[in-house]
Amino acid sequence: MEPTLLQTDVDPQVIADGVNLLWVLVVTFLIFFMHAGFAMLEAGQVRSKNVANQLTKNLLTWSVGVAVFFLIGAAISGFVGGDGFSLTLTAENPNAWVDWLFGAVFAMTAATIVSGAVAGRAKLRAYVGYTFVLAAVIYPVVAGMGWGTAGPLTADGALGDLIGAGFHDFAGGMIVHGMGGIAGLTAAWVLGPRMDRYNDDGSANVIPGHSLTFAVLGTLILAFGWYGFNVGTAATVFEITESGELALASFATVGRVALTTTLAMACGAIGAGLVAWLKTGKVDTLYVANGLLAGLVGITAIPDTTAWWGAFVVGGIAGAQLPIVFEFVEEYLKIDDVCAVFPVHGSAGIIGTLLFPFVAAPGVVDSVGTAFAAQVAGVAVITVWTVAATALVFGAFKAVGQARVSEEHERDGLDVSEHGVDTYPEFGQPDVATDGGHTEEIIRSDGGEPNDGRIKMVTAIVRPDRLGAIKQSLAEAGAPSLTVTNVSGRGSQPAKKGQWRGEEYTVDLHQKVKIECVVADIPAQEVVDAIREGAETGEPGDGKIFVMPVEGATQIRTGKTGPDAV
Repeated sequence: MEPTLLQTDVDPQVIADGVNLLWVLVVTFLIFFMHAGFAMLEAGQVRSKNVANQLTKNLLTWSVGVAVFFLIGAAISGFVGGDGFSLTLTAENPNAWVDWLFGAVFAMTAATIVSGAVAGRAKLRAYVGYTFVLAAVIYPVVAGMGWGTAGPLTADGALGDLIGAGFHDFAGGMIVHGMGGIAGLTAAWVLGPRMDRYNDDGSANVIPGHSLTFAVLGTLILAFGWYGFNVGTAATVFEITESGELALASFATVGRVALTTTLAMACGAIGAGLVAWLKTGKVDTLYVANGLLAGLVGITAIPDTTAWWGAFVVGGIAGAQLPIVFEFVEEYLKIDDVCAVFPVHGSAGIIGTLLFPFVAAPGVVDSVGTAFAAQVAGVAVITVWTVAATALVFGAFKAVGQARVSEEHERDGLDVSEHGVDTYPEFGQPDVATDGGHTEEIIRSDGGEPNDGRIKMVTAIVRPDRLGAIKQSLAEAGAPSLTVTNVSGRGSQPAKKGQWRGEEYTVDLHQKVKIECVVADIPAQEVVDAIREGAETGEPGDGKIFVMPVEGATQIRTGKTGPDAV
């Protein structure tokens, strides 16, 4: 009889190793994809003139950070954790690098959190310099203390000897997210707020981000990757029993991790939306998105031990605290945390970590008091280390004048000043190809000269979204040359009320574009008619068109003057 699969002499250890390696790699790639979420989330919460800068920081966080963590950081983490100092590059077993990569994506998550707090004013060199230090020393020390085999915060370390219980952080609620949120808050404090963020009397001005769509898209991408973060930490699917049989390892309880992660995520969004509604009478979209992430952060330290009802508690509290803590940071601490890094990652991570013994499933915790003391001690140690190290690095950059950009560069936007690019170079669609060159001669029925032989300036203030249609109309009228400027103003269009994270602000200066078209051989009225045709929607705020005489004109290249120059 042919042997079946179960009757073959396959070494169960080979199966266990292969499946475990594959699982770790898959969840590692999921966690890496979270960087796309961070990029979109942060890009949506900054002003349009700073989008490219924020995206560049996210790209360099991964690129610089992962290289540094490979060369230095992982070895320092092992040393602090009691495993000795061993450079990753000297690994004899190539599959050992799978474990390194799994640790690296956690490290880079902690690093990229900081960029959202310092958006809009930090110099690229300062941020990249901090990323280097974080990946080399700051995060590895925290990870080694909490996750090393004999780290100071573990049951076998100094904390265990002192209290009798080790610090519990399953997937990095405090070690990764809490640490990143605290680092971001510290960096934002050292740098100071963005220009115009606060008035002379200390009151705060709202500076809305440019794309709520990007922010929500980034939120959902992060939530998807978070399953790799939490569920993936149950890294061993199979193990070999003493009798040599194949059995489930961490996967024996992986369903609890998946369940509590999902419930806390949902309750975080509900909690933040509810508090925002109670505060303002409206359910703020950005708070709901940020609350969803806060719920995930809150459960990340304890999804393996939390009862199902505990996930509701942790997620709800983590989301509900978000609007309150953000207001405290903004109004009382006067710290400009652009992307709400601390309420989302810092305070939510701390709260979830401290709730460990109170929401644990039956039989998990022997002594609530002892377990809580260990959690408090772990949070305190990580907080002190992170604040001190971050303040030292950014303080050093600030001391030599390299921490933040100049006022002129901040006004212009970091996209142009730091990278020489414009993220949104085109105003309207569709684009009309215009050569600005010679047009066919216009034969006039009255035999006269256009504009009575004079030069005229046609100026229009119109809606930005109508620019493409106006360009098309002008090209068809034979007036392809024009100048376009971004402006803001008010006229008959009524003011509106806007909200950003629950704070209301008045929008009475509306975004417009100013079109200037100087004509000589084309009747000004035809240009006016062309602009009106392209700009009209029939609603208040369509704009106005002005026609003014031009005294003279000179073409720089040829020296021609008068109508010939136009």
